[in-house]
Amino acid sequence: MPQVSIVVPTWNEAAGIEAFLRQFERQTLPRSEFEIVVVDGGSTDGTREIAARHADQVFVQRRKGIGGARNDGVDAASGAIIATTDADCLVPSDWLAVIRERFEDTAVVAAVGPDSPLEGGWKPRLVYFFLRGFIRAMALAGLHTTGGTNTAVRREAFLRVGGYRGLPHSDDVDLGFRLRRLGRIVYDPRLHVRLSVRRLEKNGYLRTLLTWAKGDFYLLLGKDLRGGSYAKQEY
Repeated sequence: MPQVSIVVPTWNEAAGIEAFLRQFERQTLPRSEFEIVVVDGGSTDGTREIAARHADQVFVQRRKGIGGARNDGVDAASGAIIATTDADCLVPSDWLAVIRERFEDTAVVAAVGPDSPLEGGWKPRLVYFFLRGFIRAMALAGLHTTGGTNTAVRREAFLRVGGYRGLPHSDDVDLGFRLRRLGRIVYDPRLHVRLSVRRLEKNGYLRTLLTWAKGDFYLLLGKDLRGGSYAKQEY
């Protein structure tokens, strides 16, 4: 039985899904010790067929939203540790080995790391420089959160808090706030994932960042974000 289950939501990712999945052939953790679960949002471009060549499980999601897809993936997963990332991310070759190491401490319920942009240019680099600093400062202050692109969580704890709630955004931050009641969330800079900023480019940096900030602020105030609309776009 695998120790770690990687849960990946997808939607019309045929152009890059094979390269994304093949990177896990280079993980230092033996392939027998992890599984890949792809949860697809109803792609029409052959994403599922390509993913099936490399993943252990590929199926269409039942719940709404990206958080719902991750919940479906956890339900299907076999590992005691769930690692989540997105289909346009690049993870380090020791990503899974470091994750497993962090969970040797039984008090740890989640592990997170920094993100940086795959694309060049001063704008994404500057945005993520400040984002990393903000997240690190929050972690030092004891306000640990999780992020869908780069998080590992103990499956038992995930299920105990009810997984991702049906929020249109900030559901990963909300999950972190609920998980920390059960144990420690650790920040490890070795878990450094590079991600595409294509969504930020399309929707606009300022608009996206303001949406995130507003959602996080409302969560800190204890407000319920459920009822908003989900974004489902092609990139």
